[in-house]
Amino acid sequence: MKILVAGSTGNTGSRLTRQLVEAGHTPIALHRASSDTSTLPEGAERREGDLTDLDKDICAGAEVVVFAAGSGGDTDAEMTDKVDRDGAIRLIDLAEKAGARRFVMLSSVGAGDPDPSSELTHYLKAKHAADEHLKASDIAYTIVRPVALTDDDGDRNVRLGDEVDPGGKAARGDVAAVLARAATDPALEGKVFLMESVG
Repeated sequence: MKILVAGSTGNTGSRLTRQLVEAGHTPIALHRASSDTSTLPEGAERREGDLTDLDKDICAGAEVVVFAAGSGGDTDAEMTDKVDRDGAIRLIDLAEKAGARRFVMLSSVGAGDPDPSSELTHYLKAKHAADEHLKASDIAYTIVRPVALTDDDGDRNVRLGDEVDPGGKAARGDVAAVLARAATDPALEGKVFLMESVG
């Protein structure tokens, strides 16, 4: 299956891209011109693009699109909006127009109901807007909301849904594995769920 990965050179997206290749899929690694693509595995197609200014054909040929990108913790509110809200929303629209079958969104704990007192309020509002746009679209979707991320690979022992501890941890390797599953498993279609590592 051809799966476009936005954020393919990031901490989670690079793991996802490798896992998709290992599973026999062909990831289309969306990356900026300035990104370090040396971590991308053999077997991944490379497609240059910028989430702040996406070409209308960026999703061409993709059966599934995964948004695993992020503006980063050090960016200002304007860039957060450009990437995490506007970039995600445009990618959803372009995926739908390109005929992709499914869109998988890497969201965040708290995005369903952003806490106005949180230091992450602006980021969570941006994620919330993108999530709501996806749910209102006509493309099949899955929205994954991990709790606090760690840079661990994890052991694929994860918990999904209402039993997740919002104060828990989610290993990036485990998050990538859940995104990969969501890209191909019909049982996760139309689902919005929290995720944590329990290993």
